[in-house]
Amino acid sequence: MASSRMPAGRRSTGRRALLALLTAGGVVLTPLPAAAVPEQPTTSRQAADLVAARAHDLEVLTEQFNEAREQLEATREAADLAAEELVVAEDDLAEARDHVRAVARGAWTGDRLGPLQAILTSGSADELLDRVGMLQTIAEHNNGVLGGAQQATDDADRAKAATEQLATEAQVQVDRVTAQKRELDAQIAVYQAAYERLTEEEQRASRAAAERHAREQAAAAAPTVVGAPRERAARPAPPAAAPAPAAALAGGSAAAQSAVSAAMAQIGDPYVWGAGGPNAFDCSGLTQYAYAAAGVALPHSSRMQSTMGAPVSRAALQPGDLLFFYSPVSHVGMYIGNGQMVHASTSGVPVKTASIDSMGSFSSARRIAG
Repeated sequence: MASSRMPAGRRSTGRRALLALLTAGGVVLTPLPAAAVPEQPTTSRQAADLVAARAHDLEVLTEQFNEAREQLEATREAADLAAEELVVAEDDLAEARDHVRAVARGAWTGDRLGPLQAILTSGSADELLDRVGMLQTIAEHNNGVLGGAQQATDDADRAKAATEQLATEAQVQVDRVTAQKRELDAQIAVYQAAYERLTEEEQRASRAAAERHAREQAAAAAPTVVGAPRERAARPAPPAAAPAPAAALAGGSAAAQSAVSAAMAQIGDPYVWGAGGPNAFDCSGLTQYAYAAAGVALPHSSRMQSTMGAPVSRAALQPGDLLFFYSPVSHVGMYIGNGQMVHASTSGVPVKTASIDSMGSFSSARRIAG
């Protein structure tokens, strides 16, 4: 029976969506790797390699966090829907019981409808059978109404419990990833400090060695070149200017071009774990933000984004196509043409353009806006 609280169409749509979520298995919790034991680098190169490795671990963890957060939001919405469905089902059950009581009362006590009245007032055996059949039909109808309402209530109650459990598990996953992120951040800070300390020590040792070598050369040359002016130490060449950001090429749909323009406008913004703009980003946060500017909704998760749109080969890439890296996918960038992409690469590095091959582990590409 319909309830005044929610139209029947809305209820059925909500139940279909809820059943789809539960049938699909709800939240898929990705196993997380145990935190590595901190190593003790002995050279700046080792420390730099450890920083890079932990930065990649952090990006993988970031994308797991993003997906867990997306799943948590979905399960919370499903749990809210299930709770709403349960309230409606309980109201429907109460109304069904009232209806059945009213019908039963009329059937068993009304004139010429009760069993005794049917026997006493029927003019023939056929009339009696007709009246008894009517009573049976009413009883079957009542049983059906009650049974259906009770079944709907039981289903809604199970769905509510299931989705609440899924939401709890999703929150546990978010909390686990957040804790691991703190551990990785601490390791990165240790390795970064070790890199800076070792680099300074190595630089001092290198300067000391250069000074010793210069003194030795001066001492060796002193007997034969008396009073010769000392040769000035060669000054290091100034660092080369950073290359200008690559310009995006024309191509792709209007939505793709809009997304490319939005992503390129973020060049120089910092990489921040879990950020989705407008002033800081992680990899999937940047692509989500850029496509949102083009009117296309994407989840904040590189793995989820890698299942959207249509697959495209590397040879057929167009500006705006999303590029995915590693297996399983844990990084995403946006193609801008000429073998280049714009992406939020890793912790400590701002949004920038780079070659597709700079990541080294190209996995696949998807065209989000054809």
